Amino acid sequence: MKNSSPLLDPIASLFTALLVTTVTGGCASDQPRFDQERAFGYLSAQCNFGPRNPGSTGAEKTLSYFAEFFRERADTVILQEFEFADTARDTTFTGLTNVVARFNAGRLPRILLCAHWDTRPWADRDPDSTLRGEPILGANDGASGCAVLMELANLIPQIDTPYGIDIVLFDFEDYGEPGSGEHFCIGSKHYAGGVSRDSYAFGVLLDMIGDEDLRIYRETYSQTYARRVTDIVWKAARDVGATSFVDSVKHSVYDDHIPFLEKGIPVIDIIDFDYEHWHTMGDTPDKCSAVSLLDVGKVLVAVISRQ
Repeated sequence: MKNSSPLLDPIASLFTALLVTTVTGGCASDQPRFDQERAFGYLSAQCNFGPRNPGSTGAEKTLSYFAEFFRERADTVILQEFEFADTARDTTFTGLTNVVARFNAGRLPRILLCAHWDTRPWADRDPDSTLRGEPILGANDGASGCAVLMELANLIPQIDTPYGIDIVLFDFEDYGEPGSGEHFCIGSKHYAGGVSRDSYAFGVLLDMIGDEDLRIYRETYSQTYARRVTDIVWKAARDVGATSFVDSVKHSVYDDHIPFLEKGIPVIDIIDFDYEHWHTMGDTPDKCSAVSLLDVGKVLVAVISRQ
């Protein structure tokens, strides 16, 4: 995940006239308030289970936590199981699970809001070489995006939105080797493989959006292949005063939006890739901020709200 080198093959134009007319941005004053402290509580709760790398006790407990949480809030919850064979390590992972929570059943167009919930099995960027084989806690890299979407799940029934909304938490995103996309984003590849190009009008991926010094730039692939969606999100950020959103392009990131872009579904990546503790043992809740979660959360509320 998150290799900042250009790995994406050229993709055809992604937008239709329908998307231009159905997607809007902005902020409605009567929309519910995003609760930053409650969102931070969701971040902490995930970390309290420990690392959530595939096959771990933490992953098992977190999956049960998500399933119970979304079943109390969504119209439909699907636990989409899959497996992955790592031939290089002669290991097969079974019981991998994407969490799919659907809101406003039957409403069209539908949009995708997503994040990954697994954590890196190895702290391979840790400054202490003796720790590089240990799994990370993933407070920002994993838990932060899920936390914002969990709080959004509390609000969707109160939001005047024209959209059907699918919240999807991807498993097995963060397993691969730096410099290659082969073993990254496996959960999103699996999910994208089961949807059609017209399944979603657009989508937003959240990744590493909780760090206390949050600076979110337009990501290059998102800007190139889903420009109108990035424009919508950054307009919403201006409208709600989300100052962590920087209106310039920085970083090309291989992330969970790529399988959708390759399929012609305009999904953008909201990510702060300038994170000191990325893939280290230092990615802990004390490096994160409820204010950062609020900035992203209120932008999403504005994006999905009816104007």
